Order: sequence, then structure tokens, then C-alpha cells
Amino acid sequence: MARNRPTIADLRALKGKRQLSKLRVTTLEEAEAAERAGIDLLSVTYGLMLDKRFRDAAPTCFAVPGDEYGMMGATTSEILRTAVKLKAASADAVYCSASLKTIRRLRDEHIPVCGHVGLIPTHSTWTGGFRAVGKSVETAMLVWKQVKDLEEAGAFAAEIEVVPAEVAAAISKRTQLVMISMGAGAGCDAQYLFAEDVLGVNRGHFPRHAKVYRNLAAEFDRIQQERIAAFGEYAADIATGAYPDGSHMVGIGTDEMRKFEDFLRQQA
Repeated sequence: MARNRPTIADLRALKGKRQLSKLRVTTLEEAEAAERAGIDLLSVTYGLMLDKRFRDAAPTCFAVPGDEYGMMGATTSEILRTAVKLKAASADAVYCSASLKTIRRLRDEHIPVCGHVGLIPTHSTWTGGFRAVGKSVETAMLVWKQVKDLEEAGAFAAEIEVVPAEVAAAISKRTQLVMISMGAGAGCDAQYLFAEDVLGVNRGHFPRHAKVYRNLAAEFDRIQQERIAAFGEYAADIATGAYPDGSHMVGIGTDEMRKFEDFLRQQA
């Protein structure tokens, strides 16, 4: 059965009714796979969002380009300019972890914003680095305040990252924001993982909340070994004269070649 790309109103109407799925994808192939698998929400790179082929690959996924550690710009005006370009390229919303002032400015231009609470990688120095936020009443209250501030600023959703499941669930029940869990349990409105973790291609640290469904790293290693072997055989064929052979070359008739050689001799 065909599905339509959801709107902000659709996502809000689903709050508390079913869990949405969200993936971070970085290639057209991943975007197409997500579309065909029925993934609801995509976080995408700017390059992917601006690629005219993206919507052919993922026509019905709700796409939220991320700010990628400051690439959105440093000032409110720069961020707004980037957001307008992304929206024109069919982005359904933009992720923004900048100031509340900036989020309000985007809201005033009717650009839907997904904010971020809990462990915010770009702001993690304020909460002790890459660690859970909300394990004490003081830090749980901080996460609650972050959510209420985003509500007031006009965001429609928020990623909630590495927050105790009980805290995240209690907050999600008490906010109109669509709460997107990244390591914050099943009591939110959506679950969010990176495609590289799901596919098992992440060769670094796997986050505690990640679940690996395939081991594509092993497949990529196998393909790399095949690539090396093919290149080596190619180099060896050149060294021995096995490549190119007659089947790889274009011929010329004997008479034509004789005439050409006569021409060359006359040039000497």
C-alpha cells in the first residue's frame, strides 16, 4: 500500500500512539533502502538533502538535515539562510542545536525545527562530556528545562540523547514535542540510530544504545581484498604483456597501414 510523506501535523497526531523509526543516512543507497524498508524519519547530510536525486530515492521519508557540527553557520542569519535552502530542497524540517533565539527566528519563518536535549554532542562540555545526562534530580531537571525552552521557542520535536529511560518517558508524556530517543528508552515517540551502526560498518566505538543488525564491515573487507587482487592481476598482466591482447585493440587494414607508413616516411 502506498504511503504519503508525513507532515508535522501527522507526526504530532501519532504522539503516544505508535513508535516512529528514524535513521541517520549519508548515501543515496542508504536513503533508498530506508524508503523501501518503511523507515519513517531520516536524518541526512546537507549534501544528500541538496542532491536532486534524493527525493527519487526516498520520496515518502520525513527528512531532517542535521547541522553537522556548525556547518549550518555561526550566526542566526547564516543558519536561517542555510535552512531556507534546505527547505527549498524539500527538507521537511531542520535539526538545530543553536540558541533559542535562532530557533525562534526559524519558527518565525515557518521552518520546522527539531532541537536536542540531554547529551548534546556539540555542547557536551557543559554536562561533563560524552556521558549520560539526567541520572540525578538536578540533571533530570536540566533536561526538563531544555524541553520546556524548546517548546517556548517553537520547536516541534527534540532528540533526547542518553537520558535514563524513566526520565525520558516521564518528560515525553508531559510535552507536546515529538520526542526522538537516541539511547533514551522506549517511552518516547521515535527511536533513532545511525545507519552505520545498524549495518555494522562503524569500525570505531559502538554506542551503548546501538544495535547491529548486519556485519557489512566484513563484506566490505572481502570486497577490498577482491579489489586489491584484481588490481594486482591487472598490473601483472601489463608486466608480462598479457594485457592488452588482440581482443582489447582496434585493428587497421594492411593496405591502409602501408599507406600510413608511406606517409610517415615522407615526413622524415
